[in-house]
Amino acid sequence: MDTHTLDTSTTAGHTAALDTASAWWLTALDRLERTTVADPAIGVLQRGIRALPLGGMRDLLRGRPLGHPVHPVLVQVPIGCWLSAAVLDVVPGTQRAATTLTAVGLAGVAPAAVAGWADWADLPPEQARVGLAHAVSNVAAVACYTASLAARLRGCSTKGRLWSWGGLTAVAVTGALGGHVAYRQAVGAHPAT
Repeated sequence: MDTHTLDTSTTAGHTAALDTASAWWLTALDRLERTTVADPAIGVLQRGIRALPLGGMRDLLRGRPLGHPVHPVLVQVPIGCWLSAAVLDVVPGTQRAATTLTAVGLAGVAPAAVAGWADWADLPPEQARVGLAHAVSNVAAVACYTASLAARLRGCSTKGRLWSWGGLTAVAVTGALGGHVAYRQAVGAHPAT
């Protein structure tokens, strides 16, 4: 067997595995979009958020002055900090910096979440269902990073790294869900008016 044949079959195997995983993911998201189980809770939450007396702050939270949602901009702080902390977790002597980045990432969650909820309150049912799953996976990420920070501050760096990697996994899932809402479901820029 020549090397070229082996490389081609290996590449084909990886491509087939990726295609299978992609098909599974998209099928799961399609089912999530169609399930109505959470619709009563979604309706109550959306009405409650829309009823908040935010005045002009609502437009700021939704990014109207920018012409596009501000939530994707704000999520860069926690994601960037946590990804950087994961890199530093494998570099000797950088535990304090990784702890600081974990804390800064947690501090950046609130503004991103508030902007996300402001956008989510106006989504139609299919998008709101996926958006709610996005929010739940964000809660999982924040819980992992909170546990990571607590462990790091107690001097348990191994536990802190493990919680951080769990949080990064949740961030990957929530990012994929958010990307699905923003791009596949075509939630985008707000009208200028």
